[in-house]
This record gives sequence, structure tokens and C-alpha cells, in this order.
Amino acid sequence: MNFSKTTEYAIRVLTTMAIGEEKLYTADDLYEKLKIPKRYLRRLLTDLSKAGLIAGTRGRTGGFVFAKDPDKVTLKEIIDLVEGKETLNRCILGFSACVADGHCTMHADWIQAKVQMEELLTTTTLGSLNPNRK
Repeated sequence: MNFSKTTEYAIRVLTTMAIGEEKLYTADDLYEKLKIPKRYLRRLLTDLSKAGLIAGTRGRTGGFVFAKDPDKVTLKEIIDLVEGKETLNRCILGFSACVADGHCTMHADWIQAKVQMEELLTTTTLGSLNPNRK
């Protein structure tokens, strides 16, 4: 399954914030750590803030902090936010829809894999990805 660059960046930003020791991250801090293009990063931070995952404060001492507990933010929540809730329902072979009379040759295998992937994404939180966690 391929996710968009925006999803990759969102997961990288949020994982960095969840793992890091800093409580407040500026866009410049995240740029230096992740090398995500600045304009793209700023737009992403705004979108993540509007979605309620992070909160931003303006000004000289401003930056971004988690608005939600990282232990309660799942990878599926991030993917659904960026890609849309139907992402995992897409055909593995890229067909726009299942054929009415029959499914593609991968359908049964894909359904089984999709259920396992969805379970993994639903149970994996940003907090659980922290290697420093005890």
C-alpha cells in the first residue's frame, strides 16, 4: 500500500514530536530535523493543528505542541485524516471498483491483509513508537 507524501510527512512530524524531549517545536526546528520543504511543512502543521492533533502558538516563544495525548493518536487516525477514510478500501491492484460479477484475483487475499493492516494501524499509537518509553 502506498500512502501520499503528505501522509509520510505527517507521520514523520508527529512521531518526531512524540519521541522528542522537547515540549514545543517550531517549524524551523522540525525543518532542521526532518528536511521537509518549509512551505509544505508549514501547511502541514496548520492542517494538523486544525484537525486538533497539535496546537500552535504564535510569537517569539511560539511553536507547536500536542493537543492530544500521543498514546491516544493512532496511525490510522493520521492516515484517515490525510488520505481519507476510504484509503484502505481501495483495490490492491489499483482498479477503481470491484467487478459486479466477480472480484479480482487478489480480492480474498487483500481482504485478509487489509483486516490485519487496519488492526495494526488502529492499535499502533504515536506513544507506542517511542523507543525511550519504559
